[in-house]
Amino acid sequence: MNRTLIIMLKEPHPGRVKTRLGRDIGMTAAAWWFRHQAGRLLQRLDDPRWQIVLAVSPDAEGLRSRVWPAGLPRLAQGRGDLGERMARMLRQVQHGPACLIGADIPAVNRAHVARAFRRLGDHDAVFGPAPDGGFWLIGLKHPRRQPPGFFRNVRWSTSTALADSRATLPDHRIATCDTLSDVDNADDLNMTLAGPRAS
Repeated sequence: MNRTLIIMLKEPHPGRVKTRLGRDIGMTAAAWWFRHQAGRLLQRLDDPRWQIVLAVSPDAEGLRSRVWPAGLPRLAQGRGDLGERMARMLRQVQHGPACLIGADIPAVNRAHVARAFRRLGDHDAVFGPAPDGGFWLIGLKHPRRQPPGFFRNVRWSTSTALADSRATLPDHRIATCDTLSDVDNADDLNMTLAGPRAS
């Protein structure tokens, strides 16, 4: 079965990526952290069980960027809020299930991704919860068959983001997988340095 892992990336320019973290540690330091974190994540998640596709932003710059590995397919995220862009990226997958993650999850590894794909064997969707009420992973068994209103009216960057997102998948059998943290601010980064939080 074809499996696709979509990883959302922004070009690591100071002031344009990880700005909440940048307000705590400086925009240049935040961009440096993201570039190296994303590079390590791409290496760690390389696996023959799935195809990695990069969802890049800004569109034109990301498609020609030399920052990310040249051998990985790329898609331009396009316009819209986070939900619109994620839904668009998932719709691009032609065959098989797809999972989508961000690049700012230090603890994620191949076993986490493999478990998420396994949950799609008998579920329509899977979420990887985050401790703050959001999620680090969304997966769909049939990513081109999205219900009307998918990811609409989700309150992003709030404690209700996961609950809001689940509500946009009515009549779907929804599973959850490992709980992992992303890095949005200095407190998150300090927790990462102290050791990964996972369950």
